[in-house]
Amino acid sequence: MKFSIPVGALAAALSAGSAYAQPPATRPAEHKDTAKSSAMKAAPDHRFVTAAATGGMAEVELGKLAADKASSSDVKKFGQRMVDDHGKANDELKTLAQNKNITLPASLDAQHKAKVDRLSKLSGDAFDRAYMQEMLKDHRKDVSEFRTESKSGKDPDVKAWASKTLPTLEELLKLAEDTNRAVGTSGTAAKKPTGKSRR
Repeated sequence: MKFSIPVGALAAALSAGSAYAQPPATRPAEHKDTAKSSAMKAAPDHRFVTAAATGGMAEVELGKLAADKASSSDVKKFGQRMVDDHGKANDELKTLAQNKNITLPASLDAQHKAKVDRLSKLSGDAFDRAYMQEMLKDHRKDVSEFRTESKSGKDPDVKAWASKTLPTLEELLKLAEDTNRAVGTSGTAAKKPTGKSRR
């Protein structure tokens, strides 16, 4: 009996205390919702930045491979251009990502790594043709994605970077088309029925 009053008083005090603690707890939740909605708006831009970083890293890796392995001097030059132009864009993107607190991938994803591995097993004309086909496909996709981001991106900094990088990608696409044409015409005449090039 002696303890029932203090315990009751303690329970009342606790429930009163929790009532006082309630309002501040709801405020951070509201703030969290606002932060969440702005993060959701930024999500497509962040995804674009991450994808651009992975693609850029792959272009540099493949460019080094081409500069080293290509049999055509045009393809070698194109590969070096990839290393230079995409290397520069990658550096700019790293700075942008740091300012936006976006964590960029440190290495290639499985899809891009498989592409590098596949091409590194080829040589001569087979490498030149396969590499230029990849570059044509990649740069068509890049130009399309960068054009979309430059028009409808929500983050003004990411949008500006996409707009600034787009002309270089358009130029590289044109160069890829020209180089592919040169390699393709010499390549079709020199096609050898090895059975391996169809992979």
